[in-house]
Amino acid sequence: MSNQETKAFVREFKTQVTILGGSVALMWVLELMDVIVFQQKLNIYGIIPREIIGLRGILFAPFLHAGLAHLISNTIPFLVLGWFVMLQETSEFFIVTPIIMLVSGLGVWLIGSPGVHIGASGVVFGYLGFLLARGLFERNFLSIVLSLLVGSLYGSLIWGVLPIQIGVSWEGHLFGFIGGVLAARFLAKQKSK
Repeated sequence: MSNQETKAFVREFKTQVTILGGSVALMWVLELMDVIVFQQKLNIYGIIPREIIGLRGILFAPFLHAGLAHLISNTIPFLVLGWFVMLQETSEFFIVTPIIMLVSGLGVWLIGSPGVHIGASGVVFGYLGFLLARGLFERNFLSIVLSLLVGSLYGSLIWGVLPIQIGVSWEGHLFGFIGGVLAARFLAKQKSK
């Protein structure tokens, strides 16, 4: 690797750390404020199925959590899978993430169980779906290797798309995963053009 390539790699890595770190920092600051100052009252800004006001949650829900334990459980997979999304091109993160948020949020809004749905796990499952499907749609060496790696590291998460655990938005997981697959298909089509 030449000096120029090394500098470009380091610059790109710093950008990725800034993007992911900034996203996670926002989640943590909001959750700490919600716990300490607002006593979990910010959670009302999550997705409320079939209520017009609940549509705002499509934007806000991924940044809100039901306590620190919930946030901690989403932080590591968000960082790891989010970084894998950026590995080929950092800019893809800004295409994949909104598609996942929209599909996950609308799916929850349309068929979600009553209550307020919050948390970044829909996005995490979306990244999982994107990374698993990317190798299938793009069929290049790096995409296939990443799909296999993600499948071996996080493949067991797939059970989260089923209504197994009470109080967990399996609908957010399912539609997030679907959103990730759709994002993979969309990007593959864009690249083939």
